[in-house]
Amino acid sequence: MSKNIVDLVVIGAGASGASIAYEASIRGLKVALIDSGDISGGTSCRSTKLLHGGVRYLELAFKQLNIDQLKLVREALLERGYWLSKAPFLAKPLELTLPSRNYFDKVYYRVGLGLYDALSGKQRICPSRLISDKELQKNIPLLDNSLNGGVSYSDGQFNDARLNLLIALTAEKAGATIRTYTEVVSIELNRATNKITGVISKDISGKEEFWETNLVVNATGIKADSLRRMVDNSLEKKIMISRGTHIVLEQNLCPKKMGVLIPSTEDGRVLFVLPFFNRTLIGTTDQECKTSDSFKPSDSEKKYLIKYLKMWFPSLGDPKIKSSWAGARPLIKSDSNSINSSRLVREHIIETLPCGLISALGGKWTTCRTIAKDTLRAVEIYLNKSIPNAKDCPLIGSNKNYRETRNDLLKQRKELKEYLPDTKMINQQIEHLQQKYGVEAINIIKSTPQEKRTPLSEVIPICQTEIEHDIKNEYARTPTDILARRSRLAMVDIDEAQRILPIVQQELVKSSQQIEELNLEN
Repeated sequence: MSKNIVDLVVIGAGASGASIAYEASIRGLKVALIDSGDISGGTSCRSTKLLHGGVRYLELAFKQLNIDQLKLVREALLERGYWLSKAPFLAKPLELTLPSRNYFDKVYYRVGLGLYDALSGKQRICPSRLISDKELQKNIPLLDNSLNGGVSYSDGQFNDARLNLLIALTAEKAGATIRTYTEVVSIELNRATNKITGVISKDISGKEEFWETNLVVNATGIKADSLRRMVDNSLEKKIMISRGTHIVLEQNLCPKKMGVLIPSTEDGRVLFVLPFFNRTLIGTTDQECKTSDSFKPSDSEKKYLIKYLKMWFPSLGDPKIKSSWAGARPLIKSDSNSINSSRLVREHIIETLPCGLISALGGKWTTCRTIAKDTLRAVEIYLNKSIPNAKDCPLIGSNKNYRETRNDLLKQRKELKEYLPDTKMINQQIEHLQQKYGVEAINIIKSTPQEKRTPLSEVIPICQTEIEHDIKNEYARTPTDILARRSRLAMVDIDEAQRILPIVQQELVKSSQQIEELNLEN
C-alpha cells in the first residue's frame, strides 16, 4: 500500500468538495480530493442549471418571517454574480418571467422581484420589469393567452457539471491530488486519542493508498451521514434527502430564450420552464426519498410536471420527453417531523467532530464557494492557526480578468473557424467548444487531425477530438462521464446519445477505461 502525506483529505468531488479542494490548494494546503465515482457524478450534475438566489426562498422568508431564508437569498445572489463574471463561457444571464392571472398577482410579483433586485446590490443583472400580455405571447407563444402579462427578472443559467469539473481541475493545477472511482475504505483513528491519523482508499483496480492526515472533510452530500457514522456510529442523522425530477421536452417552448417560472402548484412548489439546447427543460419536483432512490426520476413525478405544464400551456398537446433525470438535495433536518421538504431552508452548516472530521452539510450549488470558505474557517479553528492567504489561480478556461476572457473568446472564434471542418454546424460547433473549454478551445482543437474535428451529432456537435481529450485529460472513464457530464448530450437527447455510444465505447476501449451502458441514474 502506497503512502501519501497531505494536510487535508476531501471526500466527495461534487460542487462543495471541489470548491473546498480549490480554496484549500490556492492557500498552500496539500490536498487530496477523493470520490467514489466521477467528478460531479452525483447531485451536482443534476440541478435545474440555474445560478440563482431563489425567488421561492425569498417568498418563504416573508411568509415564515425567517431571516435565515433572507440571508440565504442575499448570499446566493452575490455568488451568482461572482460566477457570471468569473466563468462567462459557462454561465450567462437568463431572463425569466412570472406570468400572472390577475392584477393582484402582477403587483405581488412586482414588489417581490423589486426586493430581489435590491438584495442583488451591485451584482444585479437587469432590473425586473412588467411585461404586457402581448409581449408575453411574443416571447412564449404557447403560453396560456388568457394571462394578464407578468413580471420578468434575471438570473443565471450555467453548465453545472462542467463548472464543477473545472473547479476540480483548477484545484489540481494548484497542487491538489485527485482520485476518482475510488472508495474510502476506512478513516483511521488513533485508539488512545481518538484522533484521525489517515484515510485508506481503494480504486476500481483494487489498488489501495494510505493518506496520512489529521483532518478529513466530508463533502459527500446525501451520503454525509454515512461518512459521519464511519467515525462515530452513535451520531444522529442530520440530512434529509429531497429528490428533484427534471424532464427535457423535444418542443422548444422558449424560442426567444426567455424562461418561465410557474409561480405555484397545489402543494406550494414552483416549476421552471427553461430554454435548453433548442429544447425545453422542465423542473423541478420536491419529494422526500431514500438514498437508494435519489437519482431515479419516477413516472409519477414526470406526470406531475406534465400536468402543471399543461395548465399553463393548454395547447401543448402530448409533449415528447427526450431525456429525464433526478437529483437529490441534501437538506438539513428540521426539529419538526412534519415539515415539508420544499419548506426547508437550503442553508448549510459546518460540523467539526473532536476526531478531526469536518462535515459540510446541506447548501446549494450557487453557494458552493461560501461553503468552501466556511469549511476552511473550521479547519483554522480546529488547527488553532491561520491558513495562508489565497494565491491567484483563475478557473481553467478563463483569464484573470473576465473582460479579457470575453474579448479572447471573440478573437478566438475566427481562428476556430479556420481549423474546424466547413459544415452547416460550424457556428454551433464554435459556440459549443468555447462554452465547454473557454479560451483553451483552440489549443485542444488545432493539435488534432482534421477528421477528428467533424461533429458527430446535430443536437450537440461533439467531436472525436473532445472524447479523446476528455478521457486523457479530464478523468472521463465511462460513457456517462463523457455523454452526460463532459458533454450534455445525454441530458438533452438520450436517443441521440445512445446513437453515438459505440464511438465513445470504442475510444474508452482504446484507453483501457471502464465500459458500461449509458445510464443517467449512475
